[in-house]
Amino acid sequence: MKLASAMRKIPRWNAPEVRDASSLIDGIRLHWIAIGNSSALPPIVMLHGLNDSSQTWRRIASELARDRLVLLPDLPGHGRSERPDASYKLAWYAHVMSIWLQHLGHLEVDLIGHSFGGGVAQMMLLECRALIRRLVLVSSGGLGREISMALRLASIPRVVERFGQPFMAVGTQLALRLARDGRTREDIAALSALNAQKGSARAFARTVRDIIDWRGQRHTYHQRIHEISELPPMLVLWGSHDAIIPATHGKDIAAAFEGVQLIVFEHCGHYLHYDKPDLFVRTLLGFLQIQHLPPPRARAGTNPT
Repeated sequence: MKLASAMRKIPRWNAPEVRDASSLIDGIRLHWIAIGNSSALPPIVMLHGLNDSSQTWRRIASELARDRLVLLPDLPGHGRSERPDASYKLAWYAHVMSIWLQHLGHLEVDLIGHSFGGGVAQMMLLECRALIRRLVLVSSGGLGREISMALRLASIPRVVERFGQPFMAVGTQLALRLARDGRTREDIAALSALNAQKGSARAFARTVRDIIDWRGQRHTYHQRIHEISELPPMLVLWGSHDAIIPATHGKDIAAAFEGVQLIVFEHCGHYLHYDKPDLFVRTLLGFLQIQHLPPPRARAGTNPT
């Protein structure tokens, strides 16, 4: 069954129950939102991007939860989760989130990662591959070197960590207004307030230093993908006008692996779920509802490692 034929208009329905939850995970107080109820279908787990929060998914999560549980965690150092004095390395995020999945006790999940959350999701394949039924990467980090100059500048050693906290709220407001991704003033104000919490600048600065330098992204799938014996079925989504991470990264991984499905949303930027939420939901559910999908395999003549 092809992805295009599985996509259909999602009917409106009564919104499911939304629940806040938190627990101590590997010594860190982690917060998440649970929407809908458990069913025979695997839960959907959605990882937000850098300096973002679980609230980024609020416009679409209820539509996804019509027949299954949807889990929206705040990554450590983000949203309503704790901001510990930690390394904030990519592998650390993946380790904490893998322990969280094991804590929840689900045997399988469908994992979706946006931007930096996509990089975390890729690294989680090394930590808990058996729990990941399908993987969706949305404007994902970790698929190539190129990235916006603003994030390269943010990797300057210690400057943001030492002096950035008073400017986290106004910096968030400025970045989101420039993005023009469809967020309301209330959306921007809520995320700015979250990022104004003490420890946000430290989390942001240390995360950026680990994943980015002046040349671009430091971690790519090429480096460790050979350690994964079999990849899960994978969908890659990108905006044609992404000014943060270029859509060519998605095209490159689709060219390197047979079975990786790539869909580019025309006239969209980095935040597809804000730019075209209905299309995003239809595309995502279409992929997740296909019963049998083969695992991606490296194409002949390519060298993914």
